[in-house]
Amino acid sequence: MRDLILIVAMALASALVVWAPGVLALRLLRHRSIVIHICGLVVIAVLAMLAGIVAVAQGMFISAHDLNVLMIVLAASGVVSLTIAILFSRRLAADAMWAHEARERERQVEAGRRELVAWVSHDLRTPLAGLRAMAEALEDGVVTDPATVADYLRRMRLETDRMAHLVDDLFELSRINAGALNLTPTATSLGDVISDAVAAATPVAQARRVTLRAAPAGWPTVRASEPELGRIVANLLSNAIQYTPAGGTIVVSGGSEDGYGWFAVTDGCGGIAEADLPRVFDVAYRSEAARTPRATDEVHDAADAGSRDTAGGGLGLAIVRGLVEAHGGRVSVANIDGGCRFEVRLPTG
Repeated sequence: MRDLILIVAMALASALVVWAPGVLALRLLRHRSIVIHICGLVVIAVLAMLAGIVAVAQGMFISAHDLNVLMIVLAASGVVSLTIAILFSRRLAADAMWAHEARERERQVEAGRRELVAWVSHDLRTPLAGLRAMAEALEDGVVTDPATVADYLRRMRLETDRMAHLVDDLFELSRINAGALNLTPTATSLGDVISDAVAAATPVAQARRVTLRAAPAGWPTVRASEPELGRIVANLLSNAIQYTPAGGTIVVSGGSEDGYGWFAVTDGCGGIAEADLPRVFDVAYRSEAARTPRATDEVHDAADAGSRDTAGGGLGLAIVRGLVEAHGGRVSVANIDGGCRFEVRLPTG
């Protein structure tokens, strides 16, 4: 019994001699990777066992041959333990990194959701207040002149259309985020889709004295769902018209390269701040000037022609990115001289 107590005491003392500096070393490495921490723990544990075996062997007068055998066994066990530690620690590190990225994405999504609610609340509050004021004026008989009544009714319809488009954008964005898009990609002529979108956007562009031009030929055939592709083009044209000043020009061009068909919308917005370029396709991102719809006669005239007021909820470009990525393509934006160039690439095969 006395020998057993002595062996345990010697083993513990030897382990403490190793673990004391080992714990200090681990504290110094606390900002390093998980792999280094786990490998450090294995090395310290093996060294602690080695110290205990050596101390007990010396006290028990074990022969040199037996001690060498113990050392070989311990070394082999240490190599195997260290190898396993490296392999599993890398997996743990990857899992920890994935979990961190998942939490970060969740925080970003939640922040984007709160921002979206704030933007939508702002965009709904303004037209609702206007609708209520005009409805009360009509109801109380404050406005009786036929021309004024007709103008009020027209403005009420325009604000209703704006809110309907905003709800439509929200529904589309929710489908994209939920992965509920039912795309049926087919061989689609990009030129036909561009032509239809340009024709639909021309009344708004003319009302704002903006020139809209599209290349007459050279359009590739891409593999895409035609309704969603049409929405991509329409949103980009709507955005370009909104930010291009009167007298400006919007050019739509396209071609094919490296197995992708592409088209680009080049506007005359004057450019986007470099710090804001990465956020252009974020949900609810808009420049300050886009917060309030432009209530000019030109905008109303364009809306009467069946076109959409382009000052929406800041969702148009986010929808563009979601639809493009759902097609296996990519969208980008870059500043050019006097404006911006939005480019969409879609697979051709």
